[in-house]
Amino acid sequence: MTSTPPARDSEFLTTLERGLSVLRAFSRERPEMTLSEVAVQTALSPAVARRCLHTLQELGYVVKQGKRFLLTAEVMSFASAFLESMNLEQVVRPHLQEVRDETGDSSSLAVFSDPDVLYLLHVSTNRMVRLAAGVGTRFPAHATSLGRILVAHMPDARVAAYVKTTPLQRFTENTIVDRRRLGQILKQARKNDYATIQDELDYGIVSVAVPVRAGSGDVIAAINCSTATSRVDPGEMLDTRLPVLRRAAREIEIELRRYPVLVHSILAAAQG
Repeated sequence: MTSTPPARDSEFLTTLERGLSVLRAFSRERPEMTLSEVAVQTALSPAVARRCLHTLQELGYVVKQGKRFLLTAEVMSFASAFLESMNLEQVVRPHLQEVRDETGDSSSLAVFSDPDVLYLLHVSTNRMVRLAAGVGTRFPAHATSLGRILVAHMPDARVAAYVKTTPLQRFTENTIVDRRRLGQILKQARKNDYATIQDELDYGIVSVAVPVRAGSGDVIAAINCSTATSRVDPGEMLDTRLPVLRRAAREIEIELRRYPVLVHSILAAAQG
């Protein structure tokens, strides 16, 4: 017997849902797609996918090059509006800038958005890197210091489920893809209250991350330092960067207690 899907609320706009599904179909792995590829990714008919793409193209959110469609920079207006409403730029960025200015490293604030880390703020240096982070950037959590410290502080059952079921993509020969080993690393990260990586997401990158806690004590975000291995070795990274990061995290936590609405906004970003 075939089950009947639950009825939609009378206010629900299916056309809007379809348009948003087309926007969400584009990703780091799929930065450009043909009409048929969009239809497959969204489970829409080619005719419906074509109308959605045409509308998004007319509105300036999608551009067509040959037979392939790409997102335009206009989609960042959504992220900008969201961040402005959070006041993250005003409240948190100065602390990341202090980290950058004191260490010479790039610094970021990110949340866990299963199975990735989602960057909410990033302060860069003038150094060229192959994997540049920015607002809205996602990287697999298992291969980043930010992701590891965020996963490490989740409830035990959730950590176990993450280690057991999450696809562990190998980016370099140093990427940890052994599940038992990853579990051990996460356990140690929780104990240390920091996480490090070197040459795992890409060669030549070393980073360290610490958690950011809400007034309840729950870890809701993390901040990091990231730089080239040619500038600093992992041991020196801990000696020189960890105190700076922990001080910045404490200062951000004070700001979050002062502006509790930011906690709700950060949690919403993680769930989105």
